[in-house]
Amino acid sequence: MGTRTNILLISTDHWPASILGSAGHKVIMTPTLDTLAESGIRFSNAYSECPVCIPARRSLMTGTSPQKHGDRVYTDTMEMPPFPTLAETFSNAGYQTFAVGKLHVYPQRNRIGFDDAIITEEARYDFGVVDDFQIWLGEQGYAGQEFSHGMGNNTYYTRPWHLPEEAHPTTWVTNQMIKTMKRKDPTKPAFYYISYMYPHPPLVPLQSYLDMYDLDEIDEPCIGNWNNDRSWPLKALQHSSSAYSKKEITRAKRAFYAQCTHIDHQIRLLIGTLREVNMLDNTVIMFLSDHGDMLFNHKMVAKRVFYENSANVPMIIGGKPVEKIRGQIDDRLVCLADVMPTLLELCNIPVPESVEGISMLGEAKREMLYGEVSEGDKATRMVTNGQFKLIYYPVGDYIQLFDLDNDPCESINLAGNSSYSDIQIKLTNFLIQNLYKEDTNWIKEGKLVGLPDKTFIAPPDYNLSNQRGGHWPPPSGYKNAGKNM
Repeated sequence: MGTRTNILLISTDHWPASILGSAGHKVIMTPTLDTLAESGIRFSNAYSECPVCIPARRSLMTGTSPQKHGDRVYTDTMEMPPFPTLAETFSNAGYQTFAVGKLHVYPQRNRIGFDDAIITEEARYDFGVVDDFQIWLGEQGYAGQEFSHGMGNNTYYTRPWHLPEEAHPTTWVTNQMIKTMKRKDPTKPAFYYISYMYPHPPLVPLQSYLDMYDLDEIDEPCIGNWNNDRSWPLKALQHSSSAYSKKEITRAKRAFYAQCTHIDHQIRLLIGTLREVNMLDNTVIMFLSDHGDMLFNHKMVAKRVFYENSANVPMIIGGKPVEKIRGQIDDRLVCLADVMPTLLELCNIPVPESVEGISMLGEAKREMLYGEVSEGDKATRMVTNGQFKLIYYPVGDYIQLFDLDNDPCESINLAGNSSYSDIQIKLTNFLIQNLYKEDTNWIKEGKLVGLPDKTFIAPPDYNLSNQRGGHWPPPSGYKNAGKNM
């Protein structure tokens, strides 16, 4: 069994597909990922079908849609659905399975089928768990200092990392995975999953990576001609970025890029370790993100929307076992649920019947992809065929239509334009066919009618978007501190 194909699955948090040198970004430095893409295959139309952390990871780990796995909101106390997980399926096929980094499951120490999991979960004390990174910090004399930099986990202010380089979560997670690789049982194949917390805020890169980017080279955000639309959904979404000055936006983007480059360079160590332990020739390496980040495009930050920076994610497969497909850019529509059947088929492991995803390397291709996030007033739905994308906000019955081939920044809303009425009707009908539960209340006589528009009133933010505090001694006695991470 020692010659069977190994898997190294690398996941990040908040990384948009566009922020890769191989995707044409003019500023970002991602030499490792660019080489991986040039030596393998990059999927340019990969989407997070529910672009927020927990639902996205449930799709990744079960190969199922939000409708099937049960979460399209962010339900942090929902246990995993009763389906075989990616890790469990590899384990049942005789693989060693190890995870390092962010799992984001409930309960936190649930290994979801992995033989072992070394976790860092962004200091979520509200579930009664001290993660492995926090334990390590305490052993090094830095107990409770993981958030002493003062930057928020959902805000875009920035400063350099405050502890030694080896104590940065990106470096720590890499080192833990390297140790795990070196402890491999040589008689069994391995499935490794490394999940980086970054470039998700807090924006606290190492100073050495900040220094790689000049402020005057940072690109300006895309702002669409529809940004003056006065509908409630857009006002609510744009409110979260309204506090940032132009200077703060530029500094935030520089810090974000720095955190991406740090991860890129750490991946070099993972590949180097595979080579030095004689695993590189029979290991498939896959890189992806759970979702992206708006990064001030269209005056928005973070995720939970279906614009490209939030929903279009990087998806790269490389390694010698797939060298026959090297250098390809595949524009088929793929999503996170497709990862499980793809990796299993590469290793000749039967795909569980519960899986809804489609192998990204097979002949079957989907014509359209449906996406959903949130419920009630905050609900957003999406349909794309790869070129055109329809985004629907039920509050105010607001529709947007974009031609991604000719308008990749989604600057021009084509909804209502008679020249595009046929494609709008086609995408709208597909959306209606996929609505379920309370979403069907948005339909009347076969047509979308949505919900009444609202007047936006900016809510207070007394907790500074879930700002962490001092963590020594460990906090206790509070509830719901981890909501909306």
